[in-house]
Amino acid sequence: MVLETVRSTFEHPTAEWIFKTARKRLPRVGLGTIYRNLKTLVDEGLIREVRSADEAVRYDGNTGEHYHIRCISCGRVSDLPVSVDRAIEQRAQYATNYAIVGHEVEVQGVCPGCQRASLSEREQFSRAS
Repeated sequence: MVLETVRSTFEHPTAEWIFKTARKRLPRVGLGTIYRNLKTLVDEGLIREVRSADEAVRYDGNTGEHYHIRCISCGRVSDLPVSVDRAIEQRAQYATNYAIVGHEVEVQGVCPGCQRASLSEREQFSRAS
């Protein structure tokens, strides 16, 4: 059920979101059980952890190679619909002499929902002034 829950959304949920969703179907499930199942699913390569600086760990049911975009306002994480650039690995190896084993990219911005909310707040503020 944890795997099904993670794969049922493109929102890259947190363990807490998965827990709340799972409790609707299994009211007695504990948060520890959710964390243990998430760890097992990550270890088996069935889901991925998405880690961002100072943000809760999120989970991704899409295990294929892809990039992410994160809203700096609400923390939402989404798949970034652009092709993975393998050339960056060759350039990194050439520049550093590291044996490159892969790369991850997270683009940061403000999502459309937060942009609308910000615009709405500014409109309300200007009307009140």
